[in-house]
This record gives sequence, structure tokens and C-alpha cells, in this order.
Amino acid sequence: MGERIRELGVKDFVKAGLSVAEAIEFDGVLREIVSLCVSSTDIWRQIVTRRLLKPSHPHSFHQLVYYSNYHSSSHASDYADPPLYWFPSLEQAKISNLGRVMEAYGPKLFGASYKDPITSYPLMHKFSVDNPKEYWSIVLKELSVSFIEAPRCILDTSDPSKHGGTWLPGSVLNIADCCLQPGTHPHKPDDSLAIVWRDEECDDSVVNRMTLKQLRQQVMLVASAIDATFSKGDAIAIDMQMTVNAVVIYLAIVLAGCAVVSIADSFAPKEISSRLRVSKAKGIFTQDFILRGGKKFPLYSRVTEATSCKVIVVPVTGDELGVQLREQDISWKAFLSSVSQNGRSGYSPFYQSVDSVTNILFSSGTTGDPKAIPWTQLAPIRSAADGWAAIDIQPGDVYCWPTNLGWVIGPTVLYHCFLNGATLALYHGSPQGRDFGKFVQDAGVTILGTVPSLVKGWKSTQCMEGLDWTKIRAFCSSGETSNVDDDLWLSSKAYYSQIVELCGGTELASSYIAGSPLQPQAFGAFSTASMTTGFVIFGEDGVAYPEGAPCVGEVGLFPLSLGASDRLLNADHDRVYFRGMPTYKRKVLRRHGDIILRTVGGYIIVQGRADDTMNLGGIKTSSIEIERVCDRADKCISETAAVSVAPPSGGPEQLAIFVVLKKGYISNAETLKLKFSKTIQSNLNPLFKVSHVKVVAEFPRTASNKILRRVLRDQMKQELSVKSRL
Repeated sequence: MGERIRELGVKDFVKAGLSVAEAIEFDGVLREIVSLCVSSTDIWRQIVTRRLLKPSHPHSFHQLVYYSNYHSSSHASDYADPPLYWFPSLEQAKISNLGRVMEAYGPKLFGASYKDPITSYPLMHKFSVDNPKEYWSIVLKELSVSFIEAPRCILDTSDPSKHGGTWLPGSVLNIADCCLQPGTHPHKPDDSLAIVWRDEECDDSVVNRMTLKQLRQQVMLVASAIDATFSKGDAIAIDMQMTVNAVVIYLAIVLAGCAVVSIADSFAPKEISSRLRVSKAKGIFTQDFILRGGKKFPLYSRVTEATSCKVIVVPVTGDELGVQLREQDISWKAFLSSVSQNGRSGYSPFYQSVDSVTNILFSSGTTGDPKAIPWTQLAPIRSAADGWAAIDIQPGDVYCWPTNLGWVIGPTVLYHCFLNGATLALYHGSPQGRDFGKFVQDAGVTILGTVPSLVKGWKSTQCMEGLDWTKIRAFCSSGETSNVDDDLWLSSKAYYSQIVELCGGTELASSYIAGSPLQPQAFGAFSTASMTTGFVIFGEDGVAYPEGAPCVGEVGLFPLSLGASDRLLNADHDRVYFRGMPTYKRKVLRRHGDIILRTVGGYIIVQGRADDTMNLGGIKTSSIEIERVCDRADKCISETAAVSVAPPSGGPEQLAIFVVLKKGYISNAETLKLKFSKTIQSNLNPLFKVSHVKVVAEFPRTASNKILRRVLRDQMKQELSVKSRL
């Protein structure tokens, strides 16, 4: 933008899209603000507090004001704090979940050192890390978690083989039952709204509603049918869009004492098959078709290609299926009709120990099969507590996050809502178009979850223009690295509401770094470690940098973490997460694999991965998985190396593939790009996109012949940076 904000005038504002009258009015107020403020941060705080920038203003105008105000920030050092765009008010901080608890407990815990939730947030975070037993005893009272048998204690660290400790030992509960029962704290009466939804093909004036009581009745009915079909402890898969039926089925499987196997509806048959095999699933719920963007895509046929086990098939529209079933499979209608009249009137949940498995999720590793990560009943508690503290989910919130139960964010959103007393908002269709945005408006969504690539699409197509998203008090973003300009566009749609950045892992059942309603926020950055989470950043020598020092390095997590995995179904958990990691204060750190930058003021920016894992469209996969299918894409290929690179302007990672050709063969990058895209989408995931292909004579390697993907990644980054300047 070039010009500093103090130099802007009416002509600049008109050129950026305002009418003359709007420009004159804005100029008058801006000059008043500029005359009273010394720093760029103070100027921006006044601009957003007074709501001078409106959602109806063109994005070009928002860009002009924001980038002109923070013009000098582009010349700051690598460790300088990023520009701030959102600031907590003391009034709102005190009525936030964490702020309210701090006001109640702060004077007792910290004495005269306690000031208020904003000033004393660092004290509270340190307390949660140093005293996890005391912190969790407070937070458990805030969630809809009730035990049939109470835990003997909060944390038992007597077993040295358990790096993460034993949490809530001796306790018995059913976490799905906790989601479904009414309560006063959080306020969750029977007639409260549990789910609101809209079908893509239906009249956009209709928002369907289901109360907590109605949801409980539906879940109990399906749980009864599960009892009649399966045995306690069975693993049962879900491969569906995230519809009301999918949510009911998920809760019913857990209520019945079985374990959900999470499978994304985008997976190819090979990926479905491997997950069913690893989890030893006894059956799978799916749909006849996927309805997205007004089109039907086969799903049942993909599932039957992958497995011979029993499939329960839900029609995507209406009551009748659009496919012919195999002999061993059963329709949704027939499945429910198997329930006796007694099963329809009531159901007794199956209560189990807190460490019983309720969900099997998957995360890619560097071997053939994805890592099978079992979620016990501790994981939902951790998920809900993160939503309570970082996102500030409260009763009365309407929470929408377009996702799928095959990814960790799907179950996370369920527990965020139902253990915090919020309403879950579901759109049965594609979130990429205006119809989804209209649903967000009509449903009165107050918390909207996103992934950066989705936001980029909304912005580029301008499909959300003219909609009213001003009821949204917080956005959430996870899965990919955020782009500052895309986030500027998103936040501006709700008068610069906070975007809570979350970064974690399936195996953690949570984020390890996040935003906070008690701290100022910067686009694309994290302001804090999650509550109870401690970490260090260490260099290549394995030595930790001083606490709080600005630096770049690999993150190592403190091992004591409620809800984090302590086992894998198909890999050595200790080898994957602990072996070879440095120690800190006599504790072995937990491996996570992110390279992060910590600024002077403590803000955190993720720089990429330390291993050969990549993040494509919010999905973690490994270089080896990509390379395995690309090596077979054409007879001219000798070998491939897959890396991910962030664009020079920031944002989600892009897939780049380096190729060495067989001797005597010739091919070009564009031809190979088409072949790689086809084979990846057919054999791994149709959502993966190849952005760059480069043919090279050979790969850089270590002395032991391992490909140095880091070197290839750096080469591609440099090439893209040069191209962006041309």
C-alpha cells in the first residue's frame, strides 16, 4: 500500500471503494483518532472499537487502512511481534469462562499479585501447568461431566513407564450420556436447542431445530438398534457427511459401549479398507450418496469396494435408498425397525472406566498404514475444556464448523458443543458457496470454525457479499497455516471479531498452542500455549532455548497432559512420541514435530514440520504415502520426493513433487503434474492437489542414502520467492 495512515485522505478512500460522503465522514473521525494516538496499535484499536470499518465496506478499503496503519511493521526483525488486530475488553474478559473462574479463584490463588483476567492471564496459565491437579479440579466442575464412580484422584504419577501419568483413575462414566443429560452448570435444560441444521436442497427459509430431549430420544433409539446388531466393545465405523444422522449415530455408538472408527467421506476405497482393517471394525454406517454442491457422488459403492463387513446405509435424501444393497447389508429404515417397543421408550447407557476406548481416529505417519489413535473418555473432556478456555464456548452459543467425523475436528466440535451447553449448527451440503453463508446468517451462528483454504475460496469468489455475519463473536481456524489477508477479510465480516487460531493433533485431543479471549491477537499467530500445556523450543543440538526467549526451533511438549494418547493400535507409542527426545527438568519431552517461531512478546508462528509429514488442505499425510503412489504414476519415473511449501505470501501449504526420470526417458513437469494429480486423487484423497512439479537429475542425500527433503523444500521456497518478485 505504501502510504502511512497519517498521509491518507478522502481521495484515497474513494479510490478504495467508498462513496464521497462515506470517505469524508471516515476521514474526519480518522484524523481525530490519529491526533490522539501515538502508536499504530493504539490507532487500530480505536478504529475497531469505534466500528469505523464496516462489513459492507469493500475489502480493498479494509486493506488500505490496515496495511497503511501497520506499514512500518514490514521492516521489523524476524522476531518482532506481529501487528495486533483484536483486543480484549476488561468487561468481556470478566464474563468469559476463564475470566469468571479467575475472578473467583484469583485472589485466593495469587493474593495481591492478582489484578484482573487480562493482566493476570500469565499467572493463571503458569498455575495450570505447574498445578494441573488443582486446575482440573476447578474446570471439571464447569463442564457437563458426571461420574457414576468418582475418580480416586485427579492425577497419579506413580508409574514411571507412563510418561503422561494416569488421569482420573478409578472413575466410571459414559461421555455420550454426559452430552445428552440436562444440567444447570452449564445451563442445559431439556428444551434447549441441541442442533440446528439446513439441507442443501431445501428451502433456504427453513432452519430445522432439535431440542436436547429430542436428541437424547433419537440417540437412545439408535443405541438400542446397535445393541441388537453388535456386541459391547465392537469397533463400528462411520463414513458419512456430518449430518444430524451422523451425529446421532456417533453418540449412539459411544452410548452403547462401542467405539467409533472415524473415516472421512472423501477417502478412496484403499484408504477406507486400511482403516477398517487396522481398527478391526465389525460394521460401518454410510450413505448411499454424498450430496454436495447440488450433485450426488457415490459413497456406498466406494465402501462396498473396500470391505465385506456389514454396512448400514442411510439415504442422503428422503426415506428410500437410491442403491441396491448387498445381501449382508441393511437399510437405515430396516436397522431402526429392529428395535422393540421397549427400546424406543428408554435406554440404559453402558458405563465404563475413563480409559475405555470410545473413538479410533487416524493420523498419517511415515509408514504404510496411518497411525490408529484410540480416544478414551479422557479425550472428549480435554477437547471440551480447550473449547471452554480458548474459544469461550458458552450456553446460548450457536457453533458451526463445516467438517467431517473422519477428522479430529468433527468429534471435537461435538464435545465442544454438548459438554459446554452450546447449540451445534450443521449444514448438509457444501460449505464453499453462498448457501452455506446464508445458513450461517439465518441460524444466528455466534462461533464459526474454518480452515484457511475455505476462507480463501470465500474471499476469492466473493460469494458471501451482502450477508449479515455480525452475530459471530468469534471465528476459529485450524488445520493449515493462515494467510493474513484472508484473515483480514474474514474478521472484517463481523466488525473484526477474534479469530481463535488452534494448532494441535489427533493424538493430543486438543490444541497445544492457541489464541485466547484474554489476550490481544494477531492474524495468523498464536498468543499462548493451551491451558495446562507446557513446552520448550530446542535447537538442532537438543538444547532448549531459555524460557520466553525469541527463537526458532522444534517444539517439545511437557508430557503430563490429560487426554493425550498413551497407546497406538498399530505402532510403538513410546518410539513415535518419546524415544530420542530431550529431557527437560528431568522429564522426557513429548514429540510433536512442529518447527515454531517465538517472537519478542511471546507470540507463536508455526514454520513447518521437523519430520517428513505435511499438511495438505488440513489433512496430515506423509511424504512416503505421496511418493508411494507417485512412483507408480508413469513408467518413466525412477523415484519421487514429495515436500510441502508455503506460498511466499503465506497461507496453506502446497504440494511439490521432485522427480528423477529413468535413464533414457523424457517427460515434462506439466505432463507429470497431471499424472501425479490423477493417481493421488484416485489412490489417496481426491482433495489433494499437486501445485508444483520439478524434474531433477538426482536428489540430495545423507551419508546413509536418506533423501534430504529439507534441502528440496528450501530450494522450492527460494524458486517461488524469486518468481513472486518478478
